Amino acid sequence: MGDQYQVITAPIVGVRVTSSLSSFMAEKRFDRSLTIGNLKGRLELITGASAGTMNLEVFDDNDKFVCSLTDDAALLGSHNIEENYRIHVTDDSTKMGEFDDLSNVEKFELSEDDYSKRNDSVRSFLMRNKMGKYNEEEQQKLQEQKEALEKAEEDKAKSIAVGNRCEVKVQGEPTRRGEVMYVGKVHFKPGIWVGIKYDEPLGKNDGSIGGRRYFDAPMKYGGFTRPAFCEVGDFPELDYEDDEM
Repeated sequence: MGDQYQVITAPIVGVRVTSSLSSFMAEKRFDRSLTIGNLKGRLELITGASAGTMNLEVFDDNDKFVCSLTDDAALLGSHNIEENYRIHVTDDSTKMGEFDDLSNVEKFELSEDDYSKRNDSVRSFLMRNKMGKYNEEEQQKLQEQKEALEKAEEDKAKSIAVGNRCEVKVQGEPTRRGEVMYVGKVHFKPGIWVGIKYDEPLGKNDGSIGGRRYFDAPMKYGGFTRPAFCEVGDFPELDYEDDEM
């Protein structure tokens, strides 16, 4: 089932690089197999920021924040970075203009219309090769996959009702049982979630997250999971003492 929705990404990704140390933007292509530590070393040569103290934030092509690159051992390809995304470099140990005096330089600004007319930009490369969001067929397939997954989630959620006994199985976590207390959308994540009061203190909260309460449970007895991981039925409480023996 999972292979049906597998998306193969290119080994090289083109991004825009900006920095708190300069007003200039660079367009670069990086191998997704680079570690974040190695990426910082390359960005040090581009921006002048120190690899040891720089912070990296990723923004999409609409300038919406995507993620921070904090784990130096992680691979660039393990993060959700697509073509034409922007990596912004900050370094509090270095001041703006330390590596370039812009006081006597006319600021270069490129309008959206002028940028779209350039033949050497990342955007023009994507358009010529019908990659990323400029590949209508690929985007249509991704949209259909997304809609299919959302439909499957909605259908599964309809079989789960408040008051049901349930069993939750998530890979890498112990099997948990409890009572369904909430089914629906939440403010902290997209999609439909199931709120559960567990039989044992194997949860993460008391039924509230970020100051918003969805149900009542003792601390550590409450939790939320996706409908796909939740099965309802006649599940008696688990005897964890016997399991340990």
